Amino acid sequence: MKLEHGTPMDIEGESMRIIREELSAMGVTLPPDRAAAVLRAIHTTADFDYAQNLWFTPGAVEAGVAALKAGIPIVTDTNMARSGINRTACEALGVERLCYMADPEVARQAREQSTTRAAAAVDRWASEHPGAVCAVGNAPTALLRMAELMEAGALRPALVIGVPVGFVNVVESKERIWALCRRMGVPAIAAMGRKGGSTVAAAICNALLYQAAGMRK
Repeated sequence: MKLEHGTPMDIEGESMRIIREELSAMGVTLPPDRAAAVLRAIHTTADFDYAQNLWFTPGAVEAGVAALKAGIPIVTDTNMARSGINRTACEALGVERLCYMADPEVARQAREQSTTRAAAAVDRWASEHPGAVCAVGNAPTALLRMAELMEAGALRPALVIGVPVGFVNVVESKERIWALCRRMGVPAIAAMGRKGGSTVAAAICNALLYQAAGMRK
């Protein structure tokens, strides 16, 4: 079997061409500032629903790109998301990729407080990186704890990426963080509904990183 598009760059380029072609056939026109994030979410999932359910507060992409250009770190709720965030782009910008889910102190705090590690990790975000780009792809409890800390004035992210996947508290957590970000003027990108995941969180981060680093992707 002959591969028509053999290199990773060729395969990705052809994939993006197909995605754009299918979106056009659906009559979907993506706003220019949001196109890269939406295209990467679709590319990583093969799910065209992201053209509709990925919501952006005004100026969210610009705020995220500016934060990354300034070397603001990215904190995530899973090591899978952290691993999926492009290391080369981060190194070019001096951006740290951080996840505290495997940290023993976070695990201890979660046990003592009878909460999830994701929620306990958010406390760590607030104490060490209160102005970070916060990317949540798995745990709605992380979004709920973020909302509590934001309301308390202990956390004000440069950008919230809220795309957890699942069935329990997922829709509700996204609706809460979305409404709060709108009210507080915090930039946010959220996948409304049940869909999302660590790969989507990483894909959105990468779309912003490539723009910030001037990488052609």
